[in-house]
Amino acid sequence: MSLRLLSSLLLLALVIIVIEGTVANRVIDTHKNFIRNKSSSTMSTNGSKKRVSIQAPADAPTRSKAPPRRSMGPRQQSLPAFTPDNYSSDEDDKFFHDHEKNAAALTTTTKKKGDDDNEETTAPGSGWTNGQVPPQFTPTMTLHPYTRSGRLMLYSHHRRWINFQSSWSRIGKGTTELDAVHKESSSGQSIMTGCLIDEAKTVRALVAQLCECFYKHGWATGTGGGVSIRVGGPSENRPYRIFVAPSGVQKEDMVGDDVFELDMERNVVAPPKTPLLRQSACTPLWYVVYKRVPSAMCVIHTHSMYAQLATLLDPTEKSDVIRITHLEMLKGVGNHSYDSVLEVPIIDNRPTEDLLAEQLDAAILKYPKCNAVLVRRHGIYAWGDSWEQAKAQCESFDYLFETAVKMKGMGLDSGVVPVSGTYRDEDVGMDDGGSNSPPAKRQKTEEGPAFNGSSATNNDADLECSDKTDVPIVPRDSKVLLLDIEGTTTSISFVKDVLFPYVLKNLESYVDKMTDEMKKTTLAELFADVEALDANHVVKQMNLQHTIIDIVKALMGSDVKATGLKSLQGKMWKSGYASGELVGHIYSDFLPMLDWCKANDVKVCIYSSGSIAAQKLLFKHTEKGDITEYFGGRHFDTTSGSKKEAASYQTIASALGVKPEEVVFVSDLEAEIYAARDAGMRAVVSVRPGNAPLSVETKKEFPIVRSLLQLCGNAN
Repeated sequence: MSLRLLSSLLLLALVIIVIEGTVANRVIDTHKNFIRNKSSSTMSTNGSKKRVSIQAPADAPTRSKAPPRRSMGPRQQSLPAFTPDNYSSDEDDKFFHDHEKNAAALTTTTKKKGDDDNEETTAPGSGWTNGQVPPQFTPTMTLHPYTRSGRLMLYSHHRRWINFQSSWSRIGKGTTELDAVHKESSSGQSIMTGCLIDEAKTVRALVAQLCECFYKHGWATGTGGGVSIRVGGPSENRPYRIFVAPSGVQKEDMVGDDVFELDMERNVVAPPKTPLLRQSACTPLWYVVYKRVPSAMCVIHTHSMYAQLATLLDPTEKSDVIRITHLEMLKGVGNHSYDSVLEVPIIDNRPTEDLLAEQLDAAILKYPKCNAVLVRRHGIYAWGDSWEQAKAQCESFDYLFETAVKMKGMGLDSGVVPVSGTYRDEDVGMDDGGSNSPPAKRQKTEEGPAFNGSSATNNDADLECSDKTDVPIVPRDSKVLLLDIEGTTTSISFVKDVLFPYVLKNLESYVDKMTDEMKKTTLAELFADVEALDANHVVKQMNLQHTIIDIVKALMGSDVKATGLKSLQGKMWKSGYASGELVGHIYSDFLPMLDWCKANDVKVCIYSSGSIAAQKLLFKHTEKGDITEYFGGRHFDTTSGSKKEAASYQTIASALGVKPEEVVFVSDLEAEIYAARDAGMRAVVSVRPGNAPLSVETKKEFPIVRSLLQLCGNAN
């Protein structure tokens, strides 16, 4: 009985499966017939292009009517639904160049009181961005950039920029990709219809697209910046047409209807459709460029942060140019190669932009190779022989300015030719310089060093801006630079954290290698050091063993600066430098500053509490090699007098054959700065991480530098 029941159930299940399959096949056949009837009812072929219109079949089931859609225009149904299968290469042209269909699809119906119900008006800025998507633009079309077939079509032959040329290249005709310098760009064929209305519409839209792009870069925030493009001209046997962005509008929300069209006399040929707009405040300056640079077909103005900061690299804000060299992106600004020295002129800002016209004109005349002018604390104007070239050059300039600003923070000068790290066959125009002055008279020296050996401290507050900004510039303000070492050219903790520990670490092995005579002499000098101390000095209270090691450790532990101790330390350091175990530290900006001074005939001198012998040891064995040649023997130590006394600085000035007021002295110690100023020198405070904190009075009374390159500037 159970077997029969099981058989019956299996048979019933089989019947159900057959019935469901039959129903499903009928549904599929019905769907196929529905699609076939829709397509065959209106399909027509014309060459290789296919137009498909979908209509409901006559035998379609009757459904309740949906509410009527709001009309998007009288001819909205003439736009075909888009799918990857029925797409042809002229679909975009069909849509964007059919003015009536375009207007019908993208305008909104606005009614005023008393208007006819069927009357439609076009409002600038209305359309897709306000959510008014025509119903024929189905989800299939909106997936165009996101489906695989859609992406293939988009990136195969659809450029992302609105344009009136088929292509563009930074490499102009008559040059190759291997040329170091490119001046002119090249363009492909025109894709315009020949209609001036079509050209104007394209350029206006392109101006809006560029402004949106620059906003995304951070160059045109707060309605700042703008773009101007001109087309036509003598080469096309027709007048120029100049299109300019408006003033005071959100650059990321601009539309072509906001753009002005002018002629070369600044007469308005066609105002924007958007009411109540004004021409960009940059317009007078764009015309300065167009009239002074005949090849310019586009001018861009941005408020780039790095363009603005680049104008402040000279803390005096008096430089009329910024120099940049040996950077790859120099190729992108036109007329320059990697090893060229780019000079970008800087003009001072004014209350309104039209007042800058004369300064801009003078800067273009003075620096004809440069395709840009910086406006101090403001931004940049850049141009090119096409809008593409102007955009590419503006991007390249911004890259270079960012590099220059960040190099300055590293203590490097973007305008100094690197000593190494680059290959070059010939001089690139930088003067080798070099001082022709004879070496200064040797001062009486002692054998050992006497560096301060201070520990690093927290001086973060001093790294902020000071009240004084009148930093002297060499060679403009002085031809003689007198530098301290610790906290100025070298880390203040180098002696404390490197040199002193080296002595203590190697003291026993060094003493073991000394001859008996050397030990006897050294011990006598150390006893003399102890005897010279005050009776209450802590060292004299110690129960010292009469050995070199015990006395040296006691003196160094109490930070005693004494002749015998310095002599022994100097000999040990000399041995450490010679073996390579010790390497002298210098800040990364020091060597570029020395190169600048050498090229501009500025004497660099050293005045340190460390002996001349110790100074030379340090600078002979630096991380960058032997740099003693830069000083020409101009070393001074405490044999010229205490660094806290004004008379010492007068003695040094006399030895150099100059007046004190002709010398710029840089140090991190306040007592030395005040003494140098009292002697008549121009004193500057060096602030490095770890230096001793400065008093409020010092920060108010003296200029501060955080890099020695801040002292380097143009001679003009």
